[in-house]
Amino acid sequence: MSEVTKEQIEEALKLVVDPYTEQDPVSGKTVKKIDINNGKVDINIVAGYPNKGFADEYATILKEKVMAVDGVTDANINVSFKVASHGVQKGVTMLDNVKNIIAVASGKGGVGKSTVSVNLALALSAEGATVGILDADIYGPSQPRMLGVNSQPESKDGNSLEPMTSYNLQAMSIGFLIDEETPMIWRGPMVTQALEQLLKDTRWKDLDYLIIDLPPGTGDTQLTLAQKVPVSGSVIVTTPQDIALLDARKALKMFEKVEIPVLGIVENMSTHICSKCGHEEHIFGEGGGLSMAEQYDVDYLGSIPLDITIRRDVDEGKPTVVADPEGRIAMNYREIARRTAAKLSKKKKDFTAAFPNIVIDNS
Repeated sequence: MSEVTKEQIEEALKLVVDPYTEQDPVSGKTVKKIDINNGKVDINIVAGYPNKGFADEYATILKEKVMAVDGVTDANINVSFKVASHGVQKGVTMLDNVKNIIAVASGKGGVGKSTVSVNLALALSAEGATVGILDADIYGPSQPRMLGVNSQPESKDGNSLEPMTSYNLQAMSIGFLIDEETPMIWRGPMVTQALEQLLKDTRWKDLDYLIIDLPPGTGDTQLTLAQKVPVSGSVIVTTPQDIALLDARKALKMFEKVEIPVLGIVENMSTHICSKCGHEEHIFGEGGGLSMAEQYDVDYLGSIPLDITIRRDVDEGKPTVVADPEGRIAMNYREIARRTAAKLSKKKKDFTAAFPNIVIDNS
């Protein structure tokens, strides 16, 4: 029996492409260990995105290829992940205890962006990441209702706020601080100041990802985000309808202008599923999100159907990813979450946290 070499194992691993990063583990530099001992192979793969729902399947596929190598008698493949911080806009300082901020935006209201935001955050958490969500819609906060939270955050020092916790998700919203029916009659500068305070005065705890649920449009809040908030990437939510796609294009171009990477497009309400018979119909049009992604050379992250259970779940304060974690829609969201995080994992990393602060003392 011939001696197994590391090069043979690497060649076998190269045969398997991670569907989320679209790279094999060798090219993607996720192979952290290959030990070979008398035909027995131990391999550690550490992905750059949370992959709890895919790790076992991935390990099985890799093992099949490794076991086919002549001389290999056994293979133990461990697949895990570690989330790194990624680069943000120039001149913007990273937030303490937050590795990556992902902004979720739409050009217009009514496309289900807040529902996508909360389910995306919960899906990333289900995949193993530590996740928070910031409700940046000061005029119409919806996350308190969607997360089933009706209490106020604590302030231990009188200056900062402790994030609320719901379904293992850290959350902050102006809606936690005011009555649900109180209108916010504020001008633009007050809104942007409130957004900054909610973001920076919240004591986030070691987040891999902070999802920011943006209000619709491309106004003051979005401009503040671009200029003052360290955003690693953005996700555009649209429906297949032409008018929604028109406004989604504006949101995409806004992020391009302020040099925030667009990680991809999510098409919400892509098909209607009848609650009586299960018939599926494209009532808002078909393929609009995919064609937009192709037109602007960005990734199509996936689609979510128009299903009454999604609306009912968020109205009841228990989004679908936690209400029916093994259901088809929750699996859809988890696919989108893996794709989103995997796209971000391929972006430029930020190493500022790895360097110590240098202080020159003249005394």
